[in-house]
Amino acid sequence: MARHGAAAYTFAVALALGVLAAIPAEVQSIGVVYSSVNSDDLPSASDVVKLYQSNGITGMRLYLPDGNILRALRGTNISLILDVGNDQLASLAASASDAAAWVQANVQPHDAVNIKYIAVGNEVAGNDRENILPAMQNVNGALSAAGLGGIIKVSTAVQSGVVTGFPPSQGAFSASYVGTIAQYLASTGAPLLANVYPYFAYVDNQPNVGIDYALFASSGAVVQDGGNAYRNVFDALVDTIYSALEGAGAGSVDVVVSESGWPSAGGTAATKANAQTYNQNLIDHVGPGTPKRPGGMEAYIFAMFNEDNKTEKHFGLFNLDKSPAYPITF
Repeated sequence: MARHGAAAYTFAVALALGVLAAIPAEVQSIGVVYSSVNSDDLPSASDVVKLYQSNGITGMRLYLPDGNILRALRGTNISLILDVGNDQLASLAASASDAAAWVQANVQPHDAVNIKYIAVGNEVAGNDRENILPAMQNVNGALSAAGLGGIIKVSTAVQSGVVTGFPPSQGAFSASYVGTIAQYLASTGAPLLANVYPYFAYVDNQPNVGIDYALFASSGAVVQDGGNAYRNVFDALVDTIYSALEGAGAGSVDVVVSESGWPSAGGTAATKANAQTYNQNLIDHVGPGTPKRPGGMEAYIFAMFNEDNKTEKHFGLFNLDKSPAYPITF
């Protein structure tokens, strides 16, 4: 997760005006990001996986291919987003053999793990963006050579600030590289992974983005966009991405929300009550999908644990002793 500044969410000012009611329905897929693997304070890998299972959490995102967690996931059928670190993009983009070595080291030994997506980079910035697509192509080639082509989908994770436009139907990518990646995803059948944070949209634009609108708590529709009514920021952000995909000639590409969450302390409107409200409403909301794409979606909450050694230390659903930070039901 990266801290999204005002520039990344300038278009959220307009989104103060938007999203559809949360209709209770079965969630298609909801997961939780396990954001750290190198902290001595975290529970053991087996205890982490047991905590996922005991709470009915069916998906995990893992930022690094940690062998202990991957071994603990064997046979659990917990679906996994496995990240390629941004620091590896250049080598994987330049060398098909490096991509093959990465797959051989981090994917092939874990055939009993339900790896669903590989995220080639997370919110990549600067010149490294030019490495995303060739790295994705090389990883896809390596997976195909290993007999996993099409079984594990290869994508990249972007922040919702890569799109501009209001209302959501006017969404467009702010940089051409994203459209090129989107067209590649359309050719492979993979989704676009997007980190979507109504919290930062609210914090950066409080005069225009209401707290109820950000928390899925608006009493009625705030914006009418053609036939689509919006009353929460989440749907407006996601549907803006869908419109951008359509404009880039990649309308068949699905959006998987690879991060979303709300802090329980340490910032504006960062309370346990707000964090519980947002995350519970997100869990309850993703089953119906968005106004533009109804019928269910996938989303991953950031994050599993509150960790004092992280910048985003108050986004966790659980404390390090495995106690809930606040009540939540999956």
